[in-house]
Amino acid sequence: MKIAGQNYRTIWPDPNNAKVIKVIDQRHLPHQLVIEDLHNVADFARAIKEMHVRGAGLIGATAGYGMYSAGLHAPADRFQESLKADGDRLIATRPTATNLAWAVQRQLDAVRGVSDAAHGMEILYRTATEIADEDAEFCRRIGEHGLAIIRDLSRKKPGEPVNILTHCNAGWLAFVDYGSATAPIYAAHREGIKVHVWVDETRPWLQGAKLTAWELKEEGVPHTLVADNTGGHLMQHGMVDMVIVGTDRTTRSGDVANKIGTYLKALAAKDNGVPFYVALPSSTFDWTISDGVREIPIEQRGGEEICQVCGLTEDGRNEKVQIAPPGTATANYGFDVTPARFITGLISERGICPASEAGIRELFPEKFI
Repeated sequence: MKIAGQNYRTIWPDPNNAKVIKVIDQRHLPHQLVIEDLHNVADFARAIKEMHVRGAGLIGATAGYGMYSAGLHAPADRFQESLKADGDRLIATRPTATNLAWAVQRQLDAVRGVSDAAHGMEILYRTATEIADEDAEFCRRIGEHGLAIIRDLSRKKPGEPVNILTHCNAGWLAFVDYGSATAPIYAAHREGIKVHVWVDETRPWLQGAKLTAWELKEEGVPHTLVADNTGGHLMQHGMVDMVIVGTDRTTRSGDVANKIGTYLKALAAKDNGVPFYVALPSSTFDWTISDGVREIPIEQRGGEEICQVCGLTEDGRNEKVQIAPPGTATANYGFDVTPARFITGLISERGICPASEAGIRELFPEKFI
C-alpha cells in the first residue's frame, strides 16, 4: 500500500543486508514515519510486546522473521534447542493472536530434523518469506471476495456511498499488505464504488484514529473519525450499511476475538439489522478450540495505557499526558470475544462462509479430518 505515493510493506528484509529486518514502528504514526531495524530475537520480542508492530498477520510475519534471526544466532551444536527456546520467547510476548504461535511452529516444523545450521538458515529465511508473501496474497484475495458484498450494497443505493463501520486497525498496517477488513474497502474504492468509512477511534491505543484514518487518507478513501461509543447511534439512524472488522483468533465454530469493544458493535448491529462481517486470513483460525468465550486467552495490558494518552503537541512534540487521577485502579483487557451467532459471515482468502463449524468446514475441509 502507499505512503506519500510510494509502495510499502510493513516488514521486509534490508535489501543490502538480509540479516537485518526492517519494520515500520507504528507507535510514531501518523505524525512520523520511523523505519526500525531488527537485528536479533530480543529486538523482535520487544517489537511485538511493545507494539512497534501489531495486528494478527503482521505479528505472525514478524515472528516468522524472528525465527530466522534466531537461527542466525543459534550455536551450530545446539541449533534445534536454541531455536525452540527463542520460539518460546517470541510466543510469550502476546497471548491472544494465534498467528504468533502459528508462525513459530511453522518455522520449527520446517527445520525439524535438520542438523546442518547453514541449511537450516536457508529454510528459515525461505519460510519467513513465504509467511509474509502468503499474508499479503491472502489479504488481497479477501479484498476480492469482500468486494462482492460492497458491490451488492452499492447497487441497492445508486449514487450514494456505502457506509462501512470498522473497529480498531485491520488495515495493511496490521498485516504485511492490503489488510483484512480494509482490503474489500480498498478494492471497492479502486473499482470506483463510492464508499465512506466510519472509523472508531479505538481506545486505549487509538489504532483507529492514528492508523486506520491515516491509511485511508493515504489511499484517498472518504472517512470520518468517531468516538468508540458512537457506532450504536449511527446504526440506529440508518447511517451504517455494514460493519467489517478483523480478528486475532477465530475458533473452529466461528467465534472471534478482536480488539476490545468489537462485541458491543456486534450487539448493536444485530439489534439494528446491520450485516456484521469478519475478515481474516486462515492463519487466524485456532482449529483446536470451539468456545471462544471460555477458551481464548484475553491479554491484559498495563494500566498506564488507559491512564495516559500520547499525542502531538502544538510545538510538534510527541508527548504522553496523564488523564486519570494518580493511583486509579485499572483493568485493561486488550480483546473481547464476539460469539458466532452475531456474525453475518466470515471473509477469508477462500471465500465467504457462515460463522459456524459447518460453514467453515465447507471452505477448509482438510482442517476437520
